Amino acid sequence: LFHRLRLWDYASAQRVDHVIANSHTVARRVRRWWGKEAAVIHPPVRHLTLLQPPHGGASGCPPAAGARQLLLCLSELVSYKRVDLAVEACTRTGRRLVVAGDGPERKRLESMAGPTVSFVGRVDNAALPALYAGCKAFLFPGEEDFGITPLEAMAAGRPVIAYGRGGVLDSITDGETGIFFERQTAEALTKALDAYEASTEQAWARDRLKRQAESFSEEIFRKKMTAFIADVLENKV
Repeated sequence: LFHRLRLWDYASAQRVDHVIANSHTVARRVRRWWGKEAAVIHPPVRHLTLLQPPHGGASGCPPAAGARQLLLCLSELVSYKRVDLAVEACTRTGRRLVVAGDGPERKRLESMAGPTVSFVGRVDNAALPALYAGCKAFLFPGEEDFGITPLEAMAAGRPVIAYGRGGVLDSITDGETGIFFERQTAEALTKALDAYEASTEQAWARDRLKRQAESFSEEIFRKKMTAFIADVLENKV
């Protein structure tokens, strides 16, 4: 059955004139399985200005005592997102972690979580700025085709600790806007957390993080998409 589906998929792809991929990872996949070159246009991050708190914190005031000592993981709680790595690493080391989101994995994750890990369920868009502003770093332990939440965190001026595969290779600069860990294990994530905590606050310049997020704005996305379509129509290639 899968063999026939692959044949159908390949034949269908050959009838497509142009392919746009949302990351270089996906473009490589398109080249491998469809034998076609794909343009890469990254998807936009919505509400960028809403995610950017004024200087000094979410309200423009200095953070309250104990604030920004939390790590944040915001995700659908499904197995491939690998939220279990964040829960395991923070439980083992006593780090404070907030897990936002819901899904079929929630009960299992709660059962393995220690007292320093809390679950807040789904969070609406209005609550996102305060959620990001209240953490010191964002954890992204899964592998995604692109991944929007790391850019949301960077828009809020927070560095990202991510598994170094997939779309994050397009959006995060290792050592400047985040830290990659190379194996999907709690131990590798813990080492990345140790490296982050050994760095200084100044190492993660808020302006640099915001600029990185702004390069994935809706305006830039529209310009790139419009230019691509105009070029295709003009040249009819």
